Amino acid sequence: MPKKRSGGGLTGTQQAAKFLGVSVLAGAVLAGIALPAFGVLGLAAKGTVEGFDEIPANLKTPPLSQRTTILDKDGGPIATVYSRDRTVVPLTDISPYMQKAIVAIEDSRFYEHGAVDLKGVLRAANRNAQSGGVSQGASTLTQQYVKNVFVEEAGDDPDKVAQATQQTIGRKIRELKFAIQVEEELGKKKILENYLNITFFGQQAYGIEAASHRYFSKSAKNLKLEEAALLAGIVQSPSRYDPVNDTEEATKRRNTVIQRMADVKDISQAEADKAKKTEIDLKVSRPKNGCITAVKGAGFFCDYVRKVFLTDPTFGKTQEDRAKVWNQGGLTVRTTLDPQAQESAQESIKKHVYKSDEVATALSIVEPGTGKVLAMGQSRPYGGGKNETYMNLSVDEDMGGGAGYQPGSTFKPIVAAAALEQGIQPTQSYPSPYQMDYPSPVQTCKGPWTDQGVPVENENESEVGPYGMKEATAKSVNTYYVQLISQIGVCPVTELSRKMGIERANGKPIEQLPSITLGTQEMSPLTMASGYATFANRGTYCTPIAIESITGPNGKEMDVPKTDCSRAMSQKTADTINTLLAGVVEDGTGQEAGLGSRPSAGKTGTTDFRLAAWFVGYTPNMAGAVWVGDPAHKKKMVDITIGGQYHDKVFGGAVPGPIWRDAMSGALDGKEAPAFNTINIPNPEKDKDKGRDRDRDRDRPGNDNGGNGNGGGNNGGNGGNAGEGDGNNGDDKPDPGQGPGGFTGDPGADNGGGTFPDFP
Repeated sequence: MPKKRSGGGLTGTQQAAKFLGVSVLAGAVLAGIALPAFGVLGLAAKGTVEGFDEIPANLKTPPLSQRTTILDKDGGPIATVYSRDRTVVPLTDISPYMQKAIVAIEDSRFYEHGAVDLKGVLRAANRNAQSGGVSQGASTLTQQYVKNVFVEEAGDDPDKVAQATQQTIGRKIRELKFAIQVEEELGKKKILENYLNITFFGQQAYGIEAASHRYFSKSAKNLKLEEAALLAGIVQSPSRYDPVNDTEEATKRRNTVIQRMADVKDISQAEADKAKKTEIDLKVSRPKNGCITAVKGAGFFCDYVRKVFLTDPTFGKTQEDRAKVWNQGGLTVRTTLDPQAQESAQESIKKHVYKSDEVATALSIVEPGTGKVLAMGQSRPYGGGKNETYMNLSVDEDMGGGAGYQPGSTFKPIVAAAALEQGIQPTQSYPSPYQMDYPSPVQTCKGPWTDQGVPVENENESEVGPYGMKEATAKSVNTYYVQLISQIGVCPVTELSRKMGIERANGKPIEQLPSITLGTQEMSPLTMASGYATFANRGTYCTPIAIESITGPNGKEMDVPKTDCSRAMSQKTADTINTLLAGVVEDGTGQEAGLGSRPSAGKTGTTDFRLAAWFVGYTPNMAGAVWVGDPAHKKKMVDITIGGQYHDKVFGGAVPGPIWRDAMSGALDGKEAPAFNTINIPNPEKDKDKGRDRDRDRDRPGNDNGGNGNGGGNNGGNGGNAGEGDGNNGDDKPDPGQGPGGFTGDPGADNGGGTFPDFP
């Protein structure tokens, strides 16, 4: 800052010098924009000291946008994303040749002048006056740096970028005022360092380090003379002097830079002549940006991480604030992705569903008790090419997914859990005929549902009750579950669903209709996996998280969202559901999803018109959901080939089940195999065929009182053999010596394998 006299004003000499500076400014402005140097004196006369003082001189330098690295939970790289590919380096890590080359060609008197180069201004003004246009500019390296700061601050906003680069006298005057401030505050070395880190070198490379890697696959500190000269020459016009697309033009420009270095005595003429004879030897590293570069098929998980960052208030109060931090980059994001689970999931997907198939599949795996998303994949790869998509089929609409898919009979365990929470015993029996109408009225949160004559039927005519909850769940008996929700009402089901994080993928509330018991409300795979993890976690739901930690560009740890765990149901209810769903895998519709000796549980589901099929299952330490279907909700899965295998009709157990089995087997390989806490659920004795029927939810049109149009005929029953009443299922044998209120084993010990008493 200029020194003042004791009276507060500048000295006469300082005032004269400042006014002369304004006059020089006028010439500099006209020499630097597309105007001839006429009227310079007139502009100088108008450019008073007072007017110049009115321009603010507090240049706010935004953090330079850099690469963000996304890592898996073990620290392995998943992808690199950036708004601008840049790695900031100190001047000591930049080749001396590069420092000299950029100064020689852009501002050879850089170390001799201040913010304004008087000789340069006069020379440029004279040449421009002679040509009647602009044949030479006079912007110093400092002025160019200031302009780049304006461009960087504008980000990707085209209007702001245009304002930052417009050829007007006002902008040039403002630029010069800031240049004076920068010269006073930073000094030459720091200005040069900042300039080399901010400027654009073409080919999506910002800053000298990124440019060096882009064109020569090496660090900026290792650049040779001819390489440094090439990069310095690009700055004036990155498109014109692009060595990748026009080697001849780039070579001419490089040689101009080399000769200029010799002219200013940075190198000898002999060095210059030798360097100019050297052919350009590029070793181009193509830009690798974005989730499309993710390894192990983790592109959709990568995009999910980005969405989490942009939507979670932890990273900024507004969407604009969060986007600014993300675009500035320089972050190291360690995620929850388990590389073993991700690789296993993707291998299973590729084995069972081809990307060129008429239908697709999506799979998500989470960790019960922590909410950590361990894997996320789908059959159609991340991208914009043939058989590719940018839509994440695993997540809700607001996180980059679609409107979701009807989960079919995979929703029935939520109804069963709600019933248990209402005091219904798992031995509850209903007549469960092959076909019936929905009971009416049915109580909802908004009052009674009173439609009559809405039919529902089971898959096979042989499926005729009475059934208890265990066999009805194993066989997925529709008429049983219609009567169950009719007894307890819809409201307890939707309330429990909310507590388990099971919400509609489109963000709308679950409709108060009894047909929800058959899975008519659209959900996403991640939602279903997280919801079922509540059962595995003995009744406690944990919100899904994808980010473990973030280190900012300053090396400091940032706050990240934490999982929120809350009890959704009692431990006894969860353990009862675990027992029911273990039966589905052991002898019911989900046998093809079984994990052998490792304890597992789950539920199959197939929706109306076979537009979707599901398997959602879990062990005590992992929960996963698999969906197969047409993302456009048009292709019926009948007479169809999927993954090279023909299917006359697709069932939840026959296609999603094996995908889940293979994915989970690999994900859990080498990990402990804890047991569930189970209970004893006796079944009513029945003299009937126990043959296993395949899972199928019958498509039958109907009317659900303004619902989604699929009606009460949604989702026919899933056949199965639960082995009830034949003495082959250990859970059917009562444990002696236990009263109705007691149990063996510690109910508070997770996965302790304790045994609850028989239910009456």
